[in-house]
Amino acid sequence: MSHGIILGWLLGFALVHSGLAALRPQGEKLLGARGYRVLFASASLLVVVPLLGYFLKHRYDGVQLWQVQDVPGVRALVWGLTVISFGFLFPATFNLGEISAIQKPQIHLYFQGIIRISRHPQMVGQILWCLAHTLWIGSSFMVVTSLGLIAHHIFGVWHGERRWAKRFPEAFPELQANTSIIPFQAIIQGKQKLVLSEFLRPAYAGVVVFVSAVYWLHPQMWVWAQGFPF
Repeated sequence: MSHGIILGWLLGFALVHSGLAALRPQGEKLLGARGYRVLFASASLLVVVPLLGYFLKHRYDGVQLWQVQDVPGVRALVWGLTVISFGFLFPATFNLGEISAIQKPQIHLYFQGIIRISRHPQMVGQILWCLAHTLWIGSSFMVVTSLGLIAHHIFGVWHGERRWAKRFPEAFPELQANTSIIPFQAIIQGKQKLVLSEFLRPAYAGVVVFVSAVYWLHPQMWVWAQGFPF
């Protein structure tokens, strides 16, 4: 039963997150850029918080498909993949002032940094996170959750490309021609090259701090999730 419930939560999040992203042009006309960002973030959090709590509480539900937590090197591999995944997930948007609506939120097309590896870094980061946690937990519930998350991000690639093409009819085709969805494909094809100096940004230091905090908070998160009534 919990397998179907987590898919329902993921579907609800996808509808809220992608739906509000699609409605952004109309919403900003009514509420302004800052007002709509507050609505977008608040609505997403209202779904994310209980979704996260349900996931943490039920992560070992179903059939235990494998158990490799005691295998030497697995813990280091899982944390290594997790750190890399957050490197893709969060610096995709560097303007924290816009995220918090302190500054006027805008849609940007980036041509540097992580975008040289993949123009959809959040998809890459989510897949890496899912692979790491599916390996560690090994339950059928975790497999279903990961498949749902990956499906949402693959849809997000299609959805995002349509919105970018409509909003940036001149700039996006250039970005599309010189980058790739599959990580490193454009670099291998000679369309891109890595410029390491572009990664020397505060956002990446923030990722390290965030991952360290999450690692430290893991036991508290499990205790918090056990208090969920569902």
